[in-house]
Amino acid sequence: MKPPITTTTAIQIQRTGGPEVLEAITVEVAAPAPGEVRIRQSAIGLNFADVYQRRGSHGPHAATQFPLVLGAQGAGVIEAVGEGVHDLQVGQSVAYFHPGAYQVLRNVPASRVLALPAGISEEVAGATLLRGLTAEYLLHRLYRVQPGDRVLVHAAAGGMGVILCQWARALGATVIGTVGSAAKQTVALAHGCHHVIDYRREDFAARTMEVTEGQGVAVVYDAVGKDVFLPSLDCLQPMGMAINYGTASGDVEAFDLQRLHAKSLIVSRPTLRTFISRPEDLRRGAATLWQAVQEGLVRLEVNHRYALADVRQAHADIEGRATMGAVVLVP
Repeated sequence: MKPPITTTTAIQIQRTGGPEVLEAITVEVAAPAPGEVRIRQSAIGLNFADVYQRRGSHGPHAATQFPLVLGAQGAGVIEAVGEGVHDLQVGQSVAYFHPGAYQVLRNVPASRVLALPAGISEEVAGATLLRGLTAEYLLHRLYRVQPGDRVLVHAAAGGMGVILCQWARALGATVIGTVGSAAKQTVALAHGCHHVIDYRREDFAARTMEVTEGQGVAVVYDAVGKDVFLPSLDCLQPMGMAINYGTASGDVEAFDLQRLHAKSLIVSRPTLRTFISRPEDLRRGAATLWQAVQEGLVRLEVNHRYALADVRQAHADIEGRATMGAVVLVP
């Protein structure tokens, strides 16, 4: 017997703008359709991608149709399964990656849902799945980090940075991180960085070349964008790759392609959605992530918790760079 239609709390926006556009509403949740599961969430991830979407910034989003429920990741327990779902069961702890996460109870396509293995809590998975999957493709697929590589990670104390730095070091790379304060410098050093540069006090490009004895780095992982992109090109070794996967300081604007010519540099602007568009890629990426956690190569941590009702404050804090590490919304 299918569960009846029920109501739940969701956070939606009717227009783009600041945190004030986030509104709590009551919505109906029908029985899961064929191929879906109903999840009662215990943890909803908050990522800077949510801020981009709330602002109406450029990103890997479909054309916005309002009203819109933000968020793309969460975790909880399956309450019901739709017809044709055989590999997931009621009562199972799961995480998922699918738009519309800012909602207490919701239906999600089973193809986007991941059963959680032993040792991975719902809170950790809900808060860090997007970042962990992003780190997996950045380190293992887009550029495959090898022992002996030198890598530069911008925002090394942020939610993505702490995962990238730990994992890159475990893969045998020399990790250089940039941060914006002494407190963040301590966090970066505790999460895999060999060298940390406070970009507010030093020229990070000059310091990177000094640390690498003039050789440069094989890859730059850049979640900052406009403020650091061009100087990052000066940090690369011949045939190095600059990967801009986030734009916290603004979009990277047009630049002279000849900047890449002298050292045959490579530039990429990827999005996670492409790398996990097929269910098998999502599962393979998650399996690699879970294995790294279980082997102790990567620590997934939740650093800040906000009630779902306090989502406006959570957005203001992450946008104002007042947070370090992963943030979770608790329904």
